[in-house]
Amino acid sequence: MKWADRILTVVVTATLTSAVWIVAGGSLIEMASGEGQREVTRPSDAQPSPAVQTDSLTSERGQATSNIVSSGLDDKSAAAIPGDSQRNLMIPVLNVRPEDLTDTFADEREGGGRLHEAIDIMAPEGTTVVSAAAGRIEKLFRSKAGGNTIYVRSPDGQAIYYYAHLKEYAQGLKEGQQVRRGQRLGAVGSSGNASADAPHLHFALLRTTPDAAWWEPANALNPYPLLGGKKNAGSGK
Repeated sequence: MKWADRILTVVVTATLTSAVWIVAGGSLIEMASGEGQREVTRPSDAQPSPAVQTDSLTSERGQATSNIVSSGLDDKSAAAIPGDSQRNLMIPVLNVRPEDLTDTFADEREGGGRLHEAIDIMAPEGTTVVSAAAGRIEKLFRSKAGGNTIYVRSPDGQAIYYYAHLKEYAQGLKEGQQVRRGQRLGAVGSSGNASADAPHLHFALLRTTPDAAWWEPANALNPYPLLGGKKNAGSGK
């Protein structure tokens, strides 16, 4: 009986331990996919631009950020987005020309702790924001940093176009909606943590996979040259 009692004790203990680990593991999975976790894993978190003169579309950021960090960039792999995801992109703000753009992709944020990994397109508040490419609206999301944001996934599912700091969404815009290239999405603003003195569109191009969620981390690709922007003389970009 003693041996039988010992065997029974071992079986009961192993069963209870397994049950505890199963419950704990399920809780961790739920935490990783919950709304709170999305706040910290969301790709390309929008950041405010330095204050600029609102009567000019050209900022001085390129000259002010002389110590550019480039070790975090992965341009080669990020540039390998197939299909039309990075072809024929149009500037997503009306009345902005390629020469008006400034390359802020490698600008430092958080005191050099990370890179911007997007470009800021300066324009007067209320200027129409249009879709840079065709796709499907994956998410309309209000975040503390980005304010009114839009995630549009490319038809092949391998790229996400991210628009932030919008003043408002276009009337009738909804998740799951198919949008065409050039379709109105909303208006330039300074929602989120953007400066009210420098309304702009924070625009990012993210390489992802068809099975990845909109909020999961993704590789950023510099949209500046894809929108017709030229390298700034003397900036090293």
